[in-house]
Amino acid sequence: MRFLSKDAEYLFYLAVVVYWFTRKRENRKMVVQALTSACLAFGIGTILSHLFYRDRPFVTYQVHQMIEHAANASFPSNHSIGSFVIAFSILLYRKKDGMIWMALAALIAFSRIWNGVHYPSDVLSGALIGIAVSMFVYQMFDRLAWPRKVLSLVIDLYEMVEFRVWKKS
Repeated sequence: MRFLSKDAEYLFYLAVVVYWFTRKRENRKMVVQALTSACLAFGIGTILSHLFYRDRPFVTYQVHQMIEHAANASFPSNHSIGSFVIAFSILLYRKKDGMIWMALAALIAFSRIWNGVHYPSDVLSGALIGIAVSMFVYQMFDRLAWPRKVLSLVIDLYEMVEFRVWKKS
């Protein structure tokens, strides 16, 4: 549980890098949308943590704390936001992969409760923020022309540089 609670989130960041470097345009669109979603979701989470400050369970109650953690805001869970925003972004593009990532995100969320650093409502709200923002950003890129143009431009510029540096195999 300690690995899930502390380090498993890095698997999501690694996945984003791996999907980007597969050199498939669809994966790159997914990565840009996931990163856009993550920035927006973490911004929302930060605002909510200031508006609705709540101490962590180990601060308020006598809890057997299994991992070290600062006594800062508990609501919402940034681990849940981060893992669910990326997992759901993957799910929107790659159903099979996405289900695996969603399961891992759920395990991370549960581990945060198990280890005494979050309340269930913290991880549930983090998951909902991550999923809702991912869906919003996906719909924005799907329905509006200007985000698609910006997305295409970003990928085109990167690929222009990439293909000059590394030959496409």
